[in-house]
Amino acid sequence: MNKEIEAFFNERKAAWLKKNTKASMSESELNVLTQECEQVFSLENWLPNAAKRAGQISISTHPCTFSHPSARKNKNGYVSSVISDGKSSNDGFMRTGNVDVAADALGNAAALDVYKFLMLLPQGQSLLSHIQQDTELAQELLTIKAVDYETLKSGFLAMAETNSEAVTSSKIKQVYFPINNNGLASGDDSSDYHQLSLLTASPLVFELRRRIDDIRFSEQTKAARANEKANLPDEQGYKRLYNLTTIGYGGTKPQNISVLNNQNGGKAHLLASTPPVLKKRDIDFPTDNFFTQAYSYYKCQDLFKALHQLYKNDTNNFHLRNERDDYYLSIIDRIVEHAWALRAVSEEQYFEQTSTLSSAQKIWLCHDQAKTREQQGDWLEDIVKSVSNYIFFGYEKWIGKQAIKFGDGEKKYIHQFVENNKEILR
Repeated sequence: MNKEIEAFFNERKAAWLKKNTKASMSESELNVLTQECEQVFSLENWLPNAAKRAGQISISTHPCTFSHPSARKNKNGYVSSVISDGKSSNDGFMRTGNVDVAADALGNAAALDVYKFLMLLPQGQSLLSHIQQDTELAQELLTIKAVDYETLKSGFLAMAETNSEAVTSSKIKQVYFPINNNGLASGDDSSDYHQLSLLTASPLVFELRRRIDDIRFSEQTKAARANEKANLPDEQGYKRLYNLTTIGYGGTKPQNISVLNNQNGGKAHLLASTPPVLKKRDIDFPTDNFFTQAYSYYKCQDLFKALHQLYKNDTNNFHLRNERDDYYLSIIDRIVEHAWALRAVSEEQYFEQTSTLSSAQKIWLCHDQAKTREQQGDWLEDIVKSVSNYIFFGYEKWIGKQAIKFGDGEKKYIHQFVENNKEILR
């Protein structure tokens, strides 16, 4: 007998003897009990009994009982078992087929020993797979005198069979999606419906729990924690998982949900799946134009108002002209200050694929363009022109109808003033 199968029966024999042995038994009574145990778990007796009970449990990769404990049976019969045989693919998703886990099962808890028997892994694959493929091991194991091979085989395979007629339950959370004759979504009331049953992939749920518990409570983790407590170095260290949530299935009767649920005490772990916390930005990098998106005329409204009061003064002297130039310079300083702030965030906020900034503004605002700003000067002429237009048109648009109307002379003067101070824009 294969060592995995032999270990299975030895474990069952030990548990049976422990349950039935009494302290008052004599040695002869113990011998009789031992012989009875050998008879009960002999292949001639146990296999036919197990094959009859196999149909009481249904193998499923997505048990319906996780949606509702009473979903398995209704007036239409037993809900059809879902057995997904998804193929493995390197697509980056944690899904059925990409994770090597055993299928779950649900049904009569008294037949769990049969499920465990068929889930044994002799020669690297489950015993159920051996029986389905009629391997040499399966034929040797199921060839007994009491019952023929095909009868035992069909009995065990009943655990993995699905009904030819699909049966569902109203207790399963379901979505009915309308489709037309071409299989496309339709709003026509006469359309057929495609039923989507949202079922839990319990093998993946409990594989996740196993991996989390291994991270948290493995021997290596325990040793690393002990070293940390003793202020000793540890080469590998350990990981911490925060904000875990434990979810329970089945309450005090986890066996009513599924085999895997019962084996895990009805408890599974959930990783935190809350939305990411958005970082509040004090400044946004422009995607199209600095002077329309990042620095509107509103930013300099106080300076435009001060210029307006100055322009209304009929006096024309040296002091007033210097005061005017000071306001112009203040506007330039504010623009430069904001441009420096944008350079500080450009590395994380600037995206080449979505940006339509002019080449001059990219050089001016992007942090990684420092060398270009120092070595080249053509880009600066475009910025000088934009800043002078900002001052000239900004005053008119912000003040409105009351604004003093200037001609080309004042516009040329503003441009020349910015040109004379262009180095502070670099």
